[in-house]
Amino acid sequence: MGARCSKFSLCFFPCQIKFKSSLNDSSDSENGSKNEESLPGFREFSLEQLRAATSGFSPENIVSEHGEKAPNVVYRGKLEDDHWVAVKRFNKSAWPDARQFLDEAKTVGQLRSERLANLIGSCCDGDERLLVAEFMPNETLSKHLFHWETQPMKWAMRLRVALYLAQALEYCSIKGRALYHDLNAYRVLFDQDGNPRLSCFGLMKNSRDGKSYSTNLAFTPPEYLRTGRVTPESVVYSFGTLLLDLLSGKHIPPSHALDLIRGKNFSMLMDSCLEGHFSNDDGTELVRLASRCLQYESRDRPNAKSLVVALTPLQKETEVPSYVLLGVPHGNGTAKQITLSPLGEACSRLDLTAIHEILEKAGYKDDEGVANELSFQMWTNQIQETLNAKKRGDSAFRAKDFATAIEAYTKFIDGGTMISPTAFARRCLCYLMNDMSQEALGDAMQAQVVNPEWPTAFYLQAAALKSLGMENDAQETLKDGASLEAKRNRD
Repeated sequence: MGARCSKFSLCFFPCQIKFKSSLNDSSDSENGSKNEESLPGFREFSLEQLRAATSGFSPENIVSEHGEKAPNVVYRGKLEDDHWVAVKRFNKSAWPDARQFLDEAKTVGQLRSERLANLIGSCCDGDERLLVAEFMPNETLSKHLFHWETQPMKWAMRLRVALYLAQALEYCSIKGRALYHDLNAYRVLFDQDGNPRLSCFGLMKNSRDGKSYSTNLAFTPPEYLRTGRVTPESVVYSFGTLLLDLLSGKHIPPSHALDLIRGKNFSMLMDSCLEGHFSNDDGTELVRLASRCLQYESRDRPNAKSLVVALTPLQKETEVPSYVLLGVPHGNGTAKQITLSPLGEACSRLDLTAIHEILEKAGYKDDEGVANELSFQMWTNQIQETLNAKKRGDSAFRAKDFATAIEAYTKFIDGGTMISPTAFARRCLCYLMNDMSQEALGDAMQAQVVNPEWPTAFYLQAAALKSLGMENDAQETLKDGASLEAKRNRD
């Protein structure tokens, strides 16, 4: 099997719909309604349905990243029809009035736009208040912009994020939902095609669900500090802070950014990773637009429609799909949408501690049936020495003395009298624990050679590939492991 790999991604909200998307589409009301092809209408769910979908609101299914405190969290869930959803579970005191919660949810649930991670349902049961939205499998803007692993977000993709977000805000404004609470890089999500979407959760009136903005006053609209109210102009101010994020690749306080802009120190504002990848005119234009959004007086800021008008001519590489610009796998087959065993899940997260625990518990049962060609040497000192090496390796592996385990397993493997895919798997993990990813990949592939139908070998390859930054290949290898596991379970 050739090396393949890609980043395992989950993150917030599912996308079961397929829109015809074009950068040249109008962003007026038809931008949100003309392409509704298969998204189900808004519905009410029972608590039992959502509990089943999220495996009992398991902590393993928590995907919320935007600063919400438990139990105000977002879970990944899978409905009976195999559709993936994001389930937001509110603090019990957030919405004391059940009718108000349901009315708000239904109102937001009437919105349908290719620029939103749309709300598809709610649940109100006793003290429980839950929202159900499309699941976006390719994580948040925060992840791709601030915490990238292999490459920074491309300039063309940053411009596309800005435009799509402006189109989302314009659509919401046209539909009478111009107020958006705490617009930030965690609220921008990427669907299965790599297109940016605005989370619908921020469209709900906050009631007692905490403040409309984060506690970091440096990023809060001035008028909100004075009045405590969110206005459409406040949302544009927050959009300006997102433009700064896109320009700089960092979360820069607006006051500092404006000082740089006034001093014409644009270069200090721009992400150094973008050097040579955009024109000065485009950079200046985006800086100018951010400056307009961040005006102290709310009346001096542009509205959502003018944001769209300003951003449309700046778009670059308009024929290149978003998933290519973003560097993510395309389609429905993301790692979290396939059924992975606990080992597969641990490898997808590169959770080495969990992998160790699972391999230790599994022992050598998967070596059964593997042919070992042993001669009369099995009764000699040579075979005894080889077996002692394996025993020392196992003891060191249990004790998490990975350097000693590598040495002992190497002696066992090099002895050549016994073939053990498990020994390769264990040494693979030891290599990963010692930041020897290339060696780990070699062992995982050797385990596959010995036992071609062994899911563990594929899962460990995925972990090694992920460690090497080969995200697309890791993603595909996880699928191969899951397919083998499913076939084994059927058989």
